[in-house]
Amino acid sequence: MQIHTEEIIRRRGLERGGRAQKFVDSEVLRYCDPMVPKRTGALIQSGIHGTVKGSGIIRYDIKYARKNYYENGGHGAEGTANGGKRGRLWFRRMKAQHKAAIFEGLRRICGRSR
Repeated sequence: MQIHTEEIIRRRGLERGGRAQKFVDSEVLRYCDPMVPKRTGALIQSGIHGTVKGSGIIRYDIKYARKNYYENGGHGAEGTANGGKRGRLWFRRMKAQHKAAIFEGLRRICGRSR
């Protein structure tokens, strides 16, 4: 019995746009949410609406997203300047804190234990 590589990839949900990539994209947005600067919530919503889950690309598609990502000082009630989580480089900080949890969930999604 010969099993084709494409079939294994499909069964594990690893195909382009498959359930594994959709899971990772969804988890990245979820874990980034409390770290994204928030005045009105528009920046957070732009990430949700600008991302096609399964594409592997998280896109915050509002004109000031880039500036906030690299320059936001995190000032305000929940900003990093006051001990909160919100502020610049939210993806990098999220990844440092939650990468292991995302990989663990990915292992479960793909049907592989440690």
